[in-house]
Amino acid sequence: MNIIHANAGIIPPVPTILNEKQKFDRSGMQLLIDSLIDKGVHGFFFLGTAGEFNQFDAGEREEIAEFCIDYTAGRLPVWIGTGSNTTSEAIRLTRHADRSGATGVVVINPYYCKLSGQSLFTHYASIAEASGLPLMLYNFPALTGQDLSPAFVSQLAARYSQVVGIKETVDQLSHIRQMILQVKEVNPAFAVFCGFDEYLLPTLAAGGAGAIAASANFAPQLMLGLYKSFQNNDLSAVLEYHRRVIQIPPLYTLDDPFIPSIKEAVRLSGVPVPVFSHSPATPWNEAKERQLKQIFSNAGIPWG
Repeated sequence: MNIIHANAGIIPPVPTILNEKQKFDRSGMQLLIDSLIDKGVHGFFFLGTAGEFNQFDAGEREEIAEFCIDYTAGRLPVWIGTGSNTTSEAIRLTRHADRSGATGVVVINPYYCKLSGQSLFTHYASIAEASGLPLMLYNFPALTGQDLSPAFVSQLAARYSQVVGIKETVDQLSHIRQMILQVKEVNPAFAVFCGFDEYLLPTLAAGGAGAIAASANFAPQLMLGLYKSFQNNDLSAVLEYHRRVIQIPPLYTLDDPFIPSIKEAVRLSGVPVPVFSHSPATPWNEAKERQLKQIFSNAGIPWG
């Protein structure tokens, strides 16, 4: 079959920058995009979990996607999150991303109502058939309530060549390993990205493509350093970067939802973006700030 390739490397799931009225802040978004390009990331994923996709209606998601694609202007690949609880809306958003010039789309499975295997397959099949755009799956069972198994993904990838990869936000290395081994039997170019920072090294070691992890927004030097050191077979550097990366995960437990923590970490790293998030996220406070700075110190991340 005609194989379509997904990207590899370090792709930040970019937070959507908002103003004090919880509306899209274009100038802040421009600042963050430019900063990440300057730091050498390999692509962008907009309107994922960190991008608060579930807080926007379809029209707002199209507006944000179009702006981010246009402003990036081909400087890096751009992946747009188009997942929805309804197949029709996911198709609408996917077709819009296609018309707007996206590299591809990232599609999380419907959440709240668990689907049968056939219903889930039909949902993804309908999206794939509605557009020829490369499609990455997004597996986050802790939030969706339903896992995308390696067997299911293999079946989907065998049927649709444009299903090119998956973001595995799963806290289980064996799941990532099985996803890599099983789906690559169907499509050797299938790209498996980890969604949790600390799994970058074992994902790469198992033959995965890289990471789509939040720390790439505020500590891209660590994720890129680990990735490049692995590619260069520099074991001592790999281990040193890994030692620092595994200090980051406590950041995501500072608050629920964890979106404000990511935005505050971006601000602390020296990118002066607004840090407003959609309600019902709670305001930041001094205690969280102290903990955030301690995490930065533990990981050797400078702040400004």
